Amino acid sequence: MPDKKSFLSKLGPGLVTGAADDDPSGIGTHSQVGAQFGYGLVWTFTLSFPLLAVIQIVSAEIGRVTGRGIAANLRRHYPRPLMWFAVSLLLVANVINLGADLSAMGDSLALLTGVRAGYYTLGFGLVCVLLEIFLSYRAYSSVLKWTSLSLFAYIGVVAVAHVPWPHALRSLVIPELQWNAVYATGFVAILGTTISPYLFFWQASQEVEEERRRHAKPLCVTPKSAGPELKEIRTDTLIGMAFSTIISVAIVFATAATLNAHGITDIESSAQAAEALRPFAGDLAFALFAAGIIGTGLLAVPVLAGSVAYGITEMFRFTASLDAKPWKARFFYAVIAAATFAGASFDLLAINPIKALYWSAVINGVLAVPLMALMMLIVRNPRAMGKLVLPPGMTIVGWAATAVMAGATLIFFWSFF
Repeated sequence: MPDKKSFLSKLGPGLVTGAADDDPSGIGTHSQVGAQFGYGLVWTFTLSFPLLAVIQIVSAEIGRVTGRGIAANLRRHYPRPLMWFAVSLLLVANVINLGADLSAMGDSLALLTGVRAGYYTLGFGLVCVLLEIFLSYRAYSSVLKWTSLSLFAYIGVVAVAHVPWPHALRSLVIPELQWNAVYATGFVAILGTTISPYLFFWQASQEVEEERRRHAKPLCVTPKSAGPELKEIRTDTLIGMAFSTIISVAIVFATAATLNAHGITDIESSAQAAEALRPFAGDLAFALFAAGIIGTGLLAVPVLAGSVAYGITEMFRFTASLDAKPWKARFFYAVIAAATFAGASFDLLAINPIKALYWSAVINGVLAVPLMALMMLIVRNPRAMGKLVLPPGMTIVGWAATAVMAGATLIFFWSFF
């Protein structure tokens, strides 16, 4: 039993980052994919898992080895325009995602209570901001770990969805390819909502937070003792990304077995997916799906706002830490609040980002490519990483992940133009 507890206690940034990958907008994208294509795009998750895992390991190692986040490393080792470019991409992608996630959370609670969603959207935004500002990093990271358990709701949905398991499992390894623009868009949307820019910045910065909490030195300063800690980071990240992928597949299975099987192929939001499930999978599946959206949103919204705050704050060399008191990191927390309420304001301005969330996933996929390339440059740079540059094998997989994202983007544009 002590070993088990010790192992579980070591899961941190990787687990939380993986859970945050299944945010409400991601749930909406996976629901649309399942409804529109059935099991036709499930093989994409088998492809994306190793790519996601290695690029998140790259992110984590940048943070832990250098003791700095991604934006700080770009500022330190590369021309300033690259840093501005990367953080600008992150800001655009995150505000879109925040708007989609907060609206999905408000819509889901409105389905359960019947009260206007706009009030809930603002309320959820306020709760997330207050948690990030007033909880210590240790307490806050514990909250995020427990919130990740909400994703098990989607395992429950699959259990009551009457999935044709032989067909579903076969689709994980046998592609059902279609050569058209709609299929290409779905492919890029899955990659974009799985391998997302905000995850890169968040995990790197969380490794820095963990380092500070333990009063440890960056691993580039103590490379001889780095082996066990890098192994721990990789295990944590692999488990987190596996958890994320399993939940994503479960959502596609559930919506394919219910919505697609009954001819419902157009889902514009995760909340709509929850409502549409009710006639075919029952009230329990509906309630689980809706509750899962709220739980994952409470996890993902702080991650989205926090990652953009880390990026912008590091860019201007201000204090960037969730452990800092509000009056000592005013700029950092102001960015968190501004990004969150900018997303929440979409609902007040009668802009419905949920209708565009499928496209926001595509945007994430397109924006991820240059950011991934920049991270691969950092993680192979001895000036940044010292003796702990990424090993050749993982470097090949990291560049392969970048190439796959770039290729998917090119296929998407070629299919349209």
